[in-house]
Amino acid sequence: MNAPRQFLVERLRQFGITVFAEMSALADRTGAINLGQGFPDSDGPQEVLEAAVAAIRAGHNQYPPGRGILALRRAVAGHQKRFYGIDVDPEAEVLITAGASEAIAAAMLAYVEPGDEVIMFEPYFDHYATSVALAGGHRRVVALREPDLSFDVAELEAAVGPRTRLILLNTPHNPSGKVFDADELGQIARVAVERDLLVVTDEVYEHLIYDGRGHIPLATLPGMAERTLTISSAGKSFGFTGWKIGWASGPEAMVSALLTAKQSLTYVNGGPFQHALVTALGLGDDYFRDLADDLQAKRDILSEGLRSAGFTVFPTAGTYFVTADIRPLGASDGVEFCMSLPERCGVVAVPSVVFYDNEEAGRHLIRFAFCKRPEVLAEAAERLAGMGGSPP
Repeated sequence: MNAPRQFLVERLRQFGITVFAEMSALADRTGAINLGQGFPDSDGPQEVLEAAVAAIRAGHNQYPPGRGILALRRAVAGHQKRFYGIDVDPEAEVLITAGASEAIAAAMLAYVEPGDEVIMFEPYFDHYATSVALAGGHRRVVALREPDLSFDVAELEAAVGPRTRLILLNTPHNPSGKVFDADELGQIARVAVERDLLVVTDEVYEHLIYDGRGHIPLATLPGMAERTLTISSAGKSFGFTGWKIGWASGPEAMVSALLTAKQSLTYVNGGPFQHALVTALGLGDDYFRDLADDLQAKRDILSEGLRSAGFTVFPTAGTYFVTADIRPLGASDGVEFCMSLPERCGVVAVPSVVFYDNEEAGRHLIRFAFCKRPEVLAEAAERLAGMGGSPP
């Protein structure tokens, strides 16, 4: 008998349907509270919604310019200057993308030759591995180790080989909630400069940082502006994940290369939403402070609820995710635990093992999203506390 025909290319066969889609579908089927996928359960600022409606009614419904509308590129440049003191030319050093995910995939296609290596920190957002594979590259992981999620600088240095092309850095970090500090960023920058590596930074959670911490873009460190592509998006900072508008900024040559890849993916995207996000990026400092304060309070509600339910909870310094250890509940397999949760207590979480190459390091961990209304988080915590025992 002939073997079934393989339609998927070999380099992508290790990947299936993303876990976020699987767990969200499970939530839909069971009616469970979805704390798996990271999207808010309420809309972002009303004035931004109204700006989107106005843009549609004003006729901004055809193809926008390939680089994105100039007004939004200027707003991105203004944001970088306002918050971080970074000077960006909106004409040549900013590109609007279909969310941060497209920017990351396009960056890998633009910068990585088949056989090149990309360094990333483990655990990592699963989209990174797929994007590297799309380009024919290979990932090299550097572990963030419990309990403080620090990394060994010697391990980072050893990960750099003759085919290493770039470092892919996510801070604040999904799924762990880690915020890389100045010393850690300095070590990453030193290695990048010494080994002449490019760096792509995913900074979509830049405004979701808690307990008085601040975000440090890697591009602000010595020697990094000329080799760093900085990526962010509207989904996390403004609560419009479905609009899929992101942006990248960096040296003109890096952005031009990114455009070459991007224009063969979506070509252009989200014309009226681009106009609306000019309004979003112009919101006052109080909006961004209130956003962080609100999410910090939600983090505390969920974290305390998880502790009361018996989980060991790791501190979250940024993002809107909490990682929990299931072993105190008598469980050890996060996949089995998460698959049983909807039936046991009506809550959906994500098994963290999907973010690891070293599966043993993440097998006992699960991730919850706290970007939900406080009453939803409180109800989820109550359900978790009442489930009792280890999974079947």
